[in-house]
Amino acid sequence: MVPEGRPDGAGAGEESARLQAAGSVRKGCDLLANSQHGCLQSRRAQIHQQINRELRMRTGAENLYRATSNARVRETVALELSYVNSSLQLLKEELEGLDGNVDADQPQSEGITVPMIPLGLKETKQLDWATPLKELISGHFGEDSASYEAEIRELEDLRQAARTPSRSEAGLELLTAYYNQLCFQEARFVTPARSLGLLFHWYDSLTGVPAQQRALAFEKGSVLFNIGALHTQIGARQDRSCPEGTSCAVEAFQRAAGAFSLLRENFSHAPSPDMSPASLSMLEQLMTAQAQECVFEGLLLQAPVAPRDCLAQLHLAQEAAQVAAEYRLVHQTMAQPPVQDYVPFPWTTLVHVKAEYFRALAHYHAALALCDGAPVAEAELPALEQIFLGLPASSEPRGPALPQEQEDRRKLGKAHLKRAILGQEEALRLHAVCRALRRVDLLQVVLAQALQRSLAKYSELDLEDDFCEAAEAPDVRPKTQRRPEGRAPSFSRVKVADIFHRLGPLSVFSARNRWRLAGPIHVARGEGGFGFTLRGDAPVLIAAVVPGGRAAAAGLKEGDYIVSVNGQPCRWWKHADVVAQLKGVGDEGVSLQVLTLLPGAEPPGSGDRRPALGALLRSQKECGWETPGPAQASPRPLLGWNRKAKRGKAGRRLSPAPHP
Repeated sequence: MVPEGRPDGAGAGEESARLQAAGSVRKGCDLLANSQHGCLQSRRAQIHQQINRELRMRTGAENLYRATSNARVRETVALELSYVNSSLQLLKEELEGLDGNVDADQPQSEGITVPMIPLGLKETKQLDWATPLKELISGHFGEDSASYEAEIRELEDLRQAARTPSRSEAGLELLTAYYNQLCFQEARFVTPARSLGLLFHWYDSLTGVPAQQRALAFEKGSVLFNIGALHTQIGARQDRSCPEGTSCAVEAFQRAAGAFSLLRENFSHAPSPDMSPASLSMLEQLMTAQAQECVFEGLLLQAPVAPRDCLAQLHLAQEAAQVAAEYRLVHQTMAQPPVQDYVPFPWTTLVHVKAEYFRALAHYHAALALCDGAPVAEAELPALEQIFLGLPASSEPRGPALPQEQEDRRKLGKAHLKRAILGQEEALRLHAVCRALRRVDLLQVVLAQALQRSLAKYSELDLEDDFCEAAEAPDVRPKTQRRPEGRAPSFSRVKVADIFHRLGPLSVFSARNRWRLAGPIHVARGEGGFGFTLRGDAPVLIAAVVPGGRAAAAGLKEGDYIVSVNGQPCRWWKHADVVAQLKGVGDEGVSLQVLTLLPGAEPPGSGDRRPALGALLRSQKECGWETPGPAQASPRPLLGWNRKAKRGKAGRRLSPAPHP
């Protein structure tokens, strides 16, 4: 395009210069982008090198820890392992942050919120499933173990992926899928008298000290712990400057608390400190407190509270007091042995800082209600006295009534501000004591801003001729409109199929049962049919054999399971499928292969008896299990960690074998 009023040559020259300038800008932007990506790649390489170095140090320390019997050396090595574990967690979190910040144009949160405490995942070593599973498949199940290499490889790949889940919903689904798959494997391959023979290695999340057990329940418990830990990381990464982020954070911390509660109630004899009842109880309290903090932040974001709205400010004061009470309880738990011996010191300090900060925040909102709030009606006085004096609504006041005069309200508000300032100064002092927290600039900004607001308000209320010492302000009574409760992980949300479904239905084909295969047995059709009655699904059971009939003559017995009809495997067939197949045979008869349970086998449908290190009681429906194959097996409860499955009632329906 030629600019108007200019010669063609001049316009072309200007246009060319403009295009060159634009190209230079684009080139500069590309160079800037490339340099940013280059820095990210360089930092990733450095982090990977540091991770490898820390892993080598951990391996050496672990070998020394196992080899020595000197108590002092073991204590020193355990301390070193805790440092190495903390470094690994920080490096992995930094690497995860770099991987999530490739796009420089992603919007960043402008809100300033108090940082949360995420929990690091337990780490584990690589595991060889092939050897013990092949021995079981060939020795106990009588199958060709080489034909199950694909299933074994699928299980190993699933575990390998579950070692490093992404910090997202996809990572939670991966861990849940592996947990549900472990329920299948425990029900099929584990008995009270015999384990898989595998040694499961897991590192303590808090101390980094290795622990190992041969019980598959230790593997399940560690995976469930990681489900809770991953929820804490997802909750801590939420943008809590918007209502959607606070809601997601509340949900994540509730799920984390539910996972730790479930683990505490069902897991015993933990080999590592992070899975002990005391630690799990502390973690449950901590996640509940963090969820309560997110509830308070959500109330602040729902609608800005006007300073003159007295009741609204008082409700915020009560909510802040509730958060402070939750964190005080957590701090008391962290300060008690044995938890204090392995909880990181920055955690304990941050919890203490939050307890002081939110208690000061409660006094600040109470002061705003008294000093800036409009005069309240007489009908609202009982509610205000209940908040300040801690009295039930129907009781008589046992202390001085709340002031109604403006000057008296100013003095009481000033007293609350004084307590707010003292609390915020204490929070800043605690923050400065901990070297790790001093590096958290965001926390210092939040505390400093809160203190500046309180000081500014106090200066506004402090009159020159005010020589009367303000009375001590009463505590604000904790109360919340929403108390977040722990929510157990939703195992049914992730549907999984039994990897080893080809071995047959779990009701019969498991390590706790012993059986004998017979056949093929040829049964001719008689005048009254084949001479036996069928019952149940997958596999179909011979419920009765007619004395003197063709089936009895062929050697079939009551209680046998039909596993093959004319060479077709029918372990997963339904009752109607087997009957239809039998009806379709001619006078030449049918060839059957049957399975007979041997004495000592546990009848299908009876409960499992497991020691304390059992699995969580989950039915197939609750865990979202799917049984692939020609037919869906009837759901039945599988084993529980400390519980027993209910005895099932045998039988579905009786059907005589078809006759001509």
